[in-house]
Amino acid sequence: MYPTPRGRFAPTPSGSMHIGNARTALLSWLQIRSQGGAFVLRMEDIDMTRSRSHLAEGILADLHWLGLDWDEGPDVGGHFAPYTQSERLEYYETALQELQHQGLLYPCFCSRADILQAASAPHGLSAEGPAYPGTCRCLSADEIQAKSRHKTPSLRLRVPARMMTFEDGIAGSQSANIIQGGDFIVKRADGMFSYQLAVIVDDAAMGITEVLRGWDLLDSTPRQLLLYDLLGWKAPHFTHVPLVCGPDGRRLAKRHGGTGLSQLRLKKASPEAVIGWLAYLSGLQDRPEAMKAADLVPSFRLSAIPTQPVILDEAALSRMQKDILCGV
Repeated sequence: MYPTPRGRFAPTPSGSMHIGNARTALLSWLQIRSQGGAFVLRMEDIDMTRSRSHLAEGILADLHWLGLDWDEGPDVGGHFAPYTQSERLEYYETALQELQHQGLLYPCFCSRADILQAASAPHGLSAEGPAYPGTCRCLSADEIQAKSRHKTPSLRLRVPARMMTFEDGIAGSQSANIIQGGDFIVKRADGMFSYQLAVIVDDAAMGITEVLRGWDLLDSTPRQLLLYDLLGWKAPHFTHVPLVCGPDGRRLAKRHGGTGLSQLRLKKASPEAVIGWLAYLSGLQDRPEAMKAADLVPSFRLSAIPTQPVILDEAALSRMQKDILCGV
């Protein structure tokens, strides 16, 4: 049905873009453009309490400033519109109803504090945080009715004991027993659909074949693959890119200073210098030489991307900030 590769960049408009976000966007764009595929931009504003429309507009401006384009998105439309999650709630509800029809969901009345307290038990923490201990998994109908009088429940998926395996484009062969993380929420008590559900519904509906994203989402993949399987959909191929970190060892972000794209634009920084540094940090160039994003397409190789986090010490971070502002 989709003869050419289809990739996407799906930012969350709850904050301004910075160098770290831009690197993921660039690599995702290069992966698809180098294969002659279609690139999709999708706004993941499923958390409407944190997302802001002006930040979404700023992301579009930042990406255009970098020289990235897309074939489908909120501003250009496309066959799979809408491309903003807050306008796609009916799709998530349909998927939720299918899972409910299969008898895979149950109401959960546990608070975050309840789960954190349970995490001190031997089963401990999963890679994604506290492993849910199954407190509400076997509640009777009478117990559910009684609890519902005082509290609106979230909905959790009954996770089976199953090994989930996949081949990541950078991380290589991955395998995990999905039950170790416990049953996970697909719809919160406040009515918000979970990221895990929304992202797979959208990627499946939009025919996405390639997902390139940050390494921090690698642990989410087994849960998403389970949802693909339960809903009878074909999963995309995943590639998780090791992060670029600041001198403190934490993921490079605006807290490190001089990395916010909107601030760099206001200071008349060079987008070509930003691209050059992103290419250098991603192993695509041997030095941070200013260039356009399109110049990287012919020689792009996924195998060139480092398999370990890239740590920028104080000197390297200072040099990057200076080069970007000076246009080097």
